Amino acid sequence: MAISTYKIFLMMKGEEAAYEKLIDIKDFPDLGGSPEMLETTTLSDKMQTYIPGIQSLDALEFTANYTKTDFTKLKALEGQEKEFAVWFGGDETGGTLTPTGADGKFTFSGQLSAFPVGGGVNEVVDMTVTIAPSTPIELATD
Repeated sequence: MAISTYKIFLMMKGEEAAYEKLIDIKDFPDLGGSPEMLETTTLSDKMQTYIPGIQSLDALEFTANYTKTDFTKLKALEGQEKEFAVWFGGDETGGTLTPTGADGKFTFSGQLSAFPVGGGVNEVVDMTVTIAPSTPIELATD
């Protein structure tokens, strides 16, 4: 069964070793990438052949609404190695949405940076949160 992008959260491990929602996001990047192709073609092959190499992964870019409070919070985290996660799934009770990760928790470590992005007439001001991953992205087993 397919799931919706509703109830997807950018999380960060807090001081008490529990994940907390970092900020509300508007989109999230690919949580993986294609492996590099290592060519194995010989002069006896009539077509190029390959084996998979190391998986490629670019910086992880998330879009969020700009608020001074969120931006200040993110800037204070720059230059620090933190544990992050993207959680799929949440519960909504009494008008409150709580992240659960029931449909998957993708965890990784890295360093973030944030910047406001340009805009035009009659647009919402956004910011980009970029995380440089320092560990592979893993599907948590809990």
